[in-house]
Amino acid sequence: MPPTLLAVGATGNIGVAAILAARKCQYNVLAIVRNQASADKLFQHVGSREGITTVEADVTLENGVQSVVDRVRAGELPAFQHVHSSCGAWIDTPLSEISVADFKKAMNINFDSNFYAYRATIPYLRENHEPSSFTQCTGAAPDFGTGGVTGASQGALFSMLKVASKENDKTNVRVNEIYLSARVDYDSVAEGKKGSIQASDFAKAYQGILEREDLKGARVTVHGKKDLEELKIAKLVSMSCVLPLPD
Repeated sequence: MPPTLLAVGATGNIGVAAILAARKCQYNVLAIVRNQASADKLFQHVGSREGITTVEADVTLENGVQSVVDRVRAGELPAFQHVHSSCGAWIDTPLSEISVADFKKAMNINFDSNFYAYRATIPYLRENHEPSSFTQCTGAAPDFGTGGVTGASQGALFSMLKVASKENDKTNVRVNEIYLSARVDYDSVAEGKKGSIQASDFAKAYQGILEREDLKGARVTVHGKKDLEELKIAKLVSMSCVLPLPD
């Protein structure tokens, strides 16, 4: 049986790229979608239904991804060995102007849903003792001080991934980050659009992570198309930054 990827945030442009990468690697895919309309959208942008199983869940809810994992454990859905999470929305309202309610909603979409994916899937991946991975796509907005609440939420993801990397350093799970500092669109949208990377091209970044089983605790940076030909790799946590623990 080929490995299976669990795609969280599957119907977005980044999620579609991850699914295209998995299929290129001959992996099957278990894609979480909100409803049948989302599933149809996914198949349209991927261009095929082959090797893809969809399951409906709301990933912004605390038990959304967990309910999918529970069904996998019960044998109702295919087992998976790899996870790609890319939930998010561009909400650039300045922090000084956004309401508390809208701030919480944005953080729920951009941060909480990815944290829920991590918390639900990591115990499952560890207990199966198979070579596994958890990959999170992030953005560059916080490093430029832009993006309003989206920039703030991406900054929180950076910290989460550093901790996740150390938590899994000695486990069977490879935690990696794709740091995206470019615009990615569905292929049909990106065609003829200056400066936009097609999802099918961006797929090369995740394909490289899946194929490099030695890649663990890494940040793969994509500033443009040239970075998709040869991966730009750095450590998520530099050893020089690790403080000694007290006795």
